[in-house]
Parts: sequence; structure tokens; C-alpha cells
Amino acid sequence: MMKLWGLFLVFLLVVVVFLPVLSLYMLDVKAEGDEFYFGVSFGGESAEEAFPLIDKVKGYTNLFIVNSWGIATNQTALNLVCDYAAESGLSFIVFFAFISRTIFPWHQQWLDEASQRWGDKFLGVYLNDEYGGKQIEKTELFTNASDYADAADRFVHGVKYGQNGTATSMIDAKNKGVRLFTADFVLYWWVYLADYDVVFAELGWNSSSSRQIALCRGAARVQGKDWGTIITYETDTPPYLGSAEKIYRYMVDSYRAGAKYVIVFNYPTYPEGNPYGILSDAHFEAMSKFWQYTQSYPWSIYGTVTADTVLVLPQDYGWGMRTPTDNIWGIWPADDKASQILNNVQWFESRRNLQFDIVYEDPQFDYSSLYSRVVSWNTTLS
Repeated sequence: MMKLWGLFLVFLLVVVVFLPVLSLYMLDVKAEGDEFYFGVSFGGESAEEAFPLIDKVKGYTNLFIVNSWGIATNQTALNLVCDYAAESGLSFIVFFAFISRTIFPWHQQWLDEASQRWGDKFLGVYLNDEYGGKQIEKTELFTNASDYADAADRFVHGVKYGQNGTATSMIDAKNKGVRLFTADFVLYWWVYLADYDVVFAELGWNSSSSRQIALCRGAARVQGKDWGTIITYETDTPPYLGSAEKIYRYMVDSYRAGAKYVIVFNYPTYPEGNPYGILSDAHFEAMSKFWQYTQSYPWSIYGTVTADTVLVLPQDYGWGMRTPTDNIWGIWPADDKASQILNNVQWFESRRNLQFDIVYEDPQFDYSSLYSRVVSWNTTLS
């Protein structure tokens, strides 16, 4: 009798320990490595403003984004921030609106020497951002095209070489072997085609996180790149960020989906006098809680949620996909394909959550071998 009672206690212990894991992780998972970066961005204008934020988060992050053009154009300030981040045990990425050859000629030597000075703490350059969003909302790179294929070509060329075709930032970075990062909320597929190494999907604005993840992760997976997420505004008025509970859910979804990078956007300052930008104590508590989550459930043991299904959209179909009436390439109104695509995306969101990706027809890539189920955009799902 005592033996049976002992076995029963062991059984209860197993249930108590592993049931929460099963509830948090879907059974269909894929093992991954443990290389994962989590951190915050900094948008202040002086090195001294960065130090308190680094001190605040260094115990539960491992990445710092120097997201300030004012810092990136001041060599002394930039070196101070990078030194302080590295000495605090943080890897870092530096935002550059462009990599200068003439206005700030020291950019060239700085990048040549960054890896030697900071080793693997220097991850690369965050080179501009939201090319896709600017194109969809403002026709940033071009204002006309003959058709969708022409628009896709113009977009990729514009991201790589600038609106007038003479930009050299990407050329210089690639020649120096510097990894390039950016963030966006639409058109991830073509941002990767323009030779970015990592794209951060922007999560916020009460939009579907599973849709953004499906688009960014799908593009990265098929094109052999890395991806991440950056948690941004829920509203363009204070307090800007969502609640601590909401950003925590964004972080957990990103991590479970296999994001290599998870970042909390942090700009401007709110409330007035806050030494940590727009981050509150509740946000920091959520970040610390998330860091502990990643330590408790490492990918090497628990894996990540696998996207076993892919929805394939028409080639060169640069539709914003945020609403039924969103435009295509910032030029054309939604066409007759849009409603069918949106219905299928919403169907997968409600039934598959993080277990589906979205990609585009493109003969240079083989996506069929990466997914067990391939679904065309015009399939009727039920």
C-alpha cells in the first residue's frame, strides 16, 4: 500500500512540473539553438542618458539598441555608449540613417574597427527602417510602376541603392562584412530581397501579432535569413506602449515562434522627467518576467512552435494586408484577390495561431520542402 502511495505521489509531482510546460508549449515543436537576444532601444541624444537605462536592464537583457541618429553622428558619444553597454555585458546594434562617406567620414573607420574594439558584442548596424511602411503609406521610394512586378523591382532596387540609385550605405556595410538590421510592418519579403540580414517585425497598434510573425518568419525562413520582433506603440499618444501584460504576451509569442531577437521600442520620454524613456516600472517587471521565462524554457530543451503550414500569395503582390482596403505597393487599390487572401489569413490566425507562415510565389526559392502543408492563396478553406 505504501509503495502504491509513493508511486501516486511521484505521478502527481510529474504532473505538477510538466503540465504548465505543456500548456505553454504546443506539442508540435522544433528544437533550436539557444542564441537569443532580448533588449531595449534607446533614442536619447546624449551618452549620459543611456547609462541609467543600461544599468536598469542589464540584469535581465542581453541586447541594447543605440537607436539615436544624434548619437550615431557623434563619435565620442557613440563610443561611450557602446563601451558602457559592452562593459555591462550587453551586445549592441547601432542605428544609422545612412553610413556616411563625406558628411561623417569617421563612419567608415568606425565600422572597420568596431569588431576589433568590441568583439562579438557588436552585432551590426540598424540601417534605416520601415521602407515597406513608407512605401505603402507615402510612396516613399517610387510613385509609379507599370505593374506589380515592376513595382517589386523598383522597391528592392530603391531599398538597396536609394531613391535616386546613388546611395552607398548598403554597399559599404556589405563590403565591410557588417550585418544589417531593420524593422518594418509590411513588405518583409522584399526587404529581405534587398539584402537585409535581419528584419524586426513590428508588433503593436492592436494589430495581429500572429500575422506579422507569419509574414516575417516566412520570408526569413524561405530566404535563409534571421528574424526578430520589436514591440512598438499601441497608440501615437502617451503612454504610447501597451500595458505590461500586453507587451509580455508579444514577447512570449515572439520567443515561442522562434524569433532570434525581441526588442522593446523606447522613445520619446513619458512622463516628463522619466530617466528611462517611455518605460514604466510595470514594463520593466514584465521584461524581467519574460527573461526568466526564456531561462526556464530554453529552446534547446523545449524547442519552438513549428510553422508546418505555409500560405503562398501571388508573386510580387505587395499588398499591405492590414485592412481589406489597404493598398498595393502604395499605388493601386486592393484588387479582387485581396478579400480571398484576407479571409484565408484570418482563417489560419483563428485556427493555427503561430503554426503558419505566409510567403510569396517566387521561382528562385523552394518553399515546398520546408513545410508539410502548402496552401495557395485562392484555396477555399473550411
